[in-house]
Amino acid sequence: MTLRLWPRSLAARTALVLLVGLAIVQVAGLTIHALDRIDVQRLAETRNIAARVVGLYRTIVLTDPTERQAVLTELHRGPGLTAELSNSPPTADLPAMPIPAQRLLRVSMNFVGVPFKLRWQELQILGGLEWRRIVIGMRLPDGGQWLNVDVAVEPIRPWHSPTFLTAFALMTLAAAVLTLWAVRRLTAPVRTLAAAAEALGRDVNAPPLPEDGPSEVATAAAAFNTMAARIRRFVQDRTELLTAIGHDLRTPITRLKLRTEFIEDDEQRNKMLGDLEELEAMVSATLAFGRDASATEPVYPLDLAELLRTLLDETGDARPSVADKLSYEGPAHVTVRARPMALKRALANLVSNAVQYAGGAVVRLIPPVSVGAAGTMVTVEIEDSGPGIPPHEIEQVFEPFHRGEPSRSRETGGVGLGLPIARNILRAHGGDVVLTNRPTGGAKATVTLPA
Repeated sequence: MTLRLWPRSLAARTALVLLVGLAIVQVAGLTIHALDRIDVQRLAETRNIAARVVGLYRTIVLTDPTERQAVLTELHRGPGLTAELSNSPPTADLPAMPIPAQRLLRVSMNFVGVPFKLRWQELQILGGLEWRRIVIGMRLPDGGQWLNVDVAVEPIRPWHSPTFLTAFALMTLAAAVLTLWAVRRLTAPVRTLAAAAEALGRDVNAPPLPEDGPSEVATAAAAFNTMAARIRRFVQDRTELLTAIGHDLRTPITRLKLRTEFIEDDEQRNKMLGDLEELEAMVSATLAFGRDASATEPVYPLDLAELLRTLLDETGDARPSVADKLSYEGPAHVTVRARPMALKRALANLVSNAVQYAGGAVVRLIPPVSVGAAGTMVTVEIEDSGPGIPPHEIEQVFEPFHRGEPSRSRETGGVGLGLPIARNILRAHGGDVVLTNRPTGGAKATVTLPA
């Protein structure tokens, strides 16, 4: 559950941590604000009660004793306050007010101010703000009577302000929006670097990254551009080396062919010509494998379904005996961005491999589907009904010059570079190819390409 809630992307994780931290800070701030407002409201309520009670007491104590009850009856006391003259202290069903609260109320009552000679002889305080009621008994200084005052207390409401929560919500929303914006800006270079790495994997001549922005981003971009330049230089050196080797080898092969024509023994001449043609084919295949032909071919949108149908038609035209064993299954049109010649060559190698060893092929195109972090991929399945591939050789067949069956001649099995070339081209497109054995017999090549 925890792993499911924890996001996968760096931007989402950073935003989540910042938003959770913001929420914790806001809750802590609200708690401090609420506690402060409670203290302020408690002090204000205590001062208000003290002023009302002392004002009532001063009026009664300055009134002639014979008229006090009448004055008390007619006196306007305000809402929530009742008072009576009694011969005994208050007997309300309330506990005594806690000492800290009593001290605050006594100080407030003394702060209002009453002449010392009129000061009450005894003071009893019951209840408190927690009970929403305070009962104060004050014994008058000129006799045994008590003025007992019962005050209703409003509950403490720290969120009483009608605009506070609205302002707080707007402030939180603004902070969250700024946090998300900042996280996206900060993680944008990471996404740019990932896109550049993906582009470099598909095209070694992809344009360099701009070396601007913060110093860390500029340093990372410069390092990436340096790495890309070294890769391009390595590929170029390898291509030039192979081209030079191929040129140097083809020249003596051509001379040997010419000299072979002067051999009078027809059998020996044919054998030598066959060996030279085989050697020339191996040189050509090796050059094709080492040459990064896709590095200079531009990327275009192409109809993959149409490409597959064309490829099957061309294979059937070249080998009429297997034309009726070639079939296509899938949608009429699927568009992908690829290098047309390189992709056609890779798919042709796979189809040719199936036809060569199984005498037919079924090509199935599966529409694009989302595969999570890899994005949207289109799948091509090339199936045959041949003998299949031994399980321990499924990966070895992608190694250069490896042939699945030693008994296959070079005329039927080539030089063992068709599958490695196909995998190199497909991986350069950001896809891949894997081989599996079908449960019903035969092999299946599964090609994946970015849609």
